[in-house]
Amino acid sequence: MAHEHNHEQSDENTEIHQAMDHQHMNHEHMEHEMTGMDMNERDMPAMDHDMANMQMPEMDHSSHSMHMNHGDMDMMEHGGHMMHMGNMRQKLVVALILTVPIILMSPMMGLDTPFMLSDIPFQPWLVMTFGAIILLYGGSPFYQGAWGELQAKKPAMMTLIAMGITVAFGYSLYGTIYNAMHPHAMIMSFMWELATLIDIMLVGHIIEMQAIMRAGSAVDALTELIPDVAHMQMATMVHDVPVGSLKEHDQVLVKENERIPLDGTILEGSPALDESLLTGEAVLVQKKPGDDVVGGSLNGNSAFTMTVAKTASEGFVSQVKQMVTKAQSNKSAVETKADRVAGWLFYAAISIALVALIVWSALKGVGYAMPIVITVLIIACPHALGLAVPLVIARLTGISAKNGLLIQNRTALEHINKIKYAVLDKTGTLTEGVFKVQQVLTTDGFDESEAVGIMAALETGSSHPLASGVLKYVAEKQIEVPTAEQITGIPGAGVSGVVNGIKYSLLSRAAVNDMHLTEIVKIKGYTMSYLVKNDTEVLAAIAQGDQIKPEAHDLVKYLQSENIVTIMATGDNDSVAHEVGQKLGIDVITADLKPADKLNMMHEYKKNGGVMFIGDGVNDGPSLAAADLSIAIGSGTDVAVSVADVVLMRSNPIDVIALLKIARRSNAKITQNLWWGAGYNVIALPLAAGILIPFGFTLSPMVGAIVMSLSTVIVAINAMLLRLKN
Repeated sequence: MAHEHNHEQSDENTEIHQAMDHQHMNHEHMEHEMTGMDMNERDMPAMDHDMANMQMPEMDHSSHSMHMNHGDMDMMEHGGHMMHMGNMRQKLVVALILTVPIILMSPMMGLDTPFMLSDIPFQPWLVMTFGAIILLYGGSPFYQGAWGELQAKKPAMMTLIAMGITVAFGYSLYGTIYNAMHPHAMIMSFMWELATLIDIMLVGHIIEMQAIMRAGSAVDALTELIPDVAHMQMATMVHDVPVGSLKEHDQVLVKENERIPLDGTILEGSPALDESLLTGEAVLVQKKPGDDVVGGSLNGNSAFTMTVAKTASEGFVSQVKQMVTKAQSNKSAVETKADRVAGWLFYAAISIALVALIVWSALKGVGYAMPIVITVLIIACPHALGLAVPLVIARLTGISAKNGLLIQNRTALEHINKIKYAVLDKTGTLTEGVFKVQQVLTTDGFDESEAVGIMAALETGSSHPLASGVLKYVAEKQIEVPTAEQITGIPGAGVSGVVNGIKYSLLSRAAVNDMHLTEIVKIKGYTMSYLVKNDTEVLAAIAQGDQIKPEAHDLVKYLQSENIVTIMATGDNDSVAHEVGQKLGIDVITADLKPADKLNMMHEYKKNGGVMFIGDGVNDGPSLAAADLSIAIGSGTDVAVSVADVVLMRSNPIDVIALLKIARRSNAKITQNLWWGAGYNVIALPLAAGILIPFGFTLSPMVGAIVMSLSTVIVAINAMLLRLKN
């Protein structure tokens, strides 16, 4: 039944009405591009425990990037070349096996060890053969990575490693040949050092990859929500087919206790579904024919038939996966800095190595200088630097996902410590964004439940936001609704009908005044509707309006405690804006703003410091894009979600606090890891070059490898210590 309500309400009613109508669009708005999702209050205010346990590692370093698949097909990219986790382990096993005879047959730093074997036929050549196998097989990942770096004209870590092991092998081969031709010569072999260096490097890579994978894979976890097989219904037959082969309009049978394969619409059956992946609420939702269902939801104990609305590549879970992929592909400025540091180390190592080679060759000969050169190259390898930033980012995105935060652009989080202003939208951000019954008032002697029941009877069949509020209220309160007859919409005033032989009208405040009837009361900040009997007597009034989110108070207090100025920016009228803003204690309240006004205001604040914007509407899009850090409410529009740096999947403003805390801690961890990964070179490189040799201290290649590998372990442990604390 269509009828008009012209109840007294704010200028923001149009926006709220649109939001309410939006809620009844049967999830159509969930169709979105990979850069954004539209998740309204009914669609995705939270991530449930299934999704909360996911962590989203993201890693796209020029020399280190991770893509994790099922089983042993985990791979790591170095300089554009992919390495399988299984291959890495296999290379390590082979290298370790061959290292044993090398240790038993070759001197360490030119000195015989107590356990060293001798008088084995062709011993030097056996050592060289085993060393060559280790170099070519175990060292191949480093050569592949170095080739990729050189092709990109960005020599860094892998180039240094490749250079170090090549120099060690080349000099050892030279020494072996020379010693064979000159039996009394004593040119030192570095096969012992070469083998153990490659072993340590392979172990470091495996530790790195395993540490990253411990964060978990959101893509894998999301994929597991969708079954592999669906029961496709064809005429009277049911065939099991791969979910990926389903097309729009295909009919599928979903059996008891199975997950729904794809997004669709119920044809037959009335199942109770666990939609916790969508809503975060682990409660069963009763469905009926015509209702939309989301792929990945869990069916209860009632089978039903559905028609497919979206294919596997278009559905809800697929869109979340695409958002994760987008988040993983971004490259932050901090990582660019790490790349630059690695490049500087490369050139520094080459320069220092050349100087050391020239100086020590001139003083004590090439044989004495080569171990020093190799040590310089080993020490300078920024293996830990390559791990320092990506592992913190992987940990950050994992923890954020567990706390309902989807990071789409991690670069923006680097501005956390510069934020001076927090601009907050009102409707949908600080408030619920939907009309709800806030209070019911009646005249003396008239029962409240009876009054609301009559109101609901008059509103039956209406899709108006105010009607929806009344109908939801009686459903929640389990109030009995009588039957209304002769329901008629009153243009610009409300609705009327006959209940139990008596004429009742539900009218706006303006209509009541026009009829010269006495109002019961007006509640400031809410839209009032009045129940009138026989056009002569006001029996009751119902107040509906947007409600402040309980967590909004905590957010405003926290921001102010961090010396961040809070600003409300809303298109609503000034009186409503101040009503909400004053209740929350917001510092600056601005109202009646158009999108351009919000954007101009943003630019003005940015002149004086970093600006964070939190919003959810289409009108917030420009401001979100312009902000130093933009945060979208998960239940907002496609535009807001697609341009935001971070999406609050639970649509809860309190999650902003968690975001600020974890972002600050992650920035601190990145700084610490950069120092651990590269800072030690300030001391280590001069030592490796032999600056203290005149004082009796020599830093060997083996010690250099150990120091470098220890720094890798340290940054990995430091990253894994990142926590979100209260």
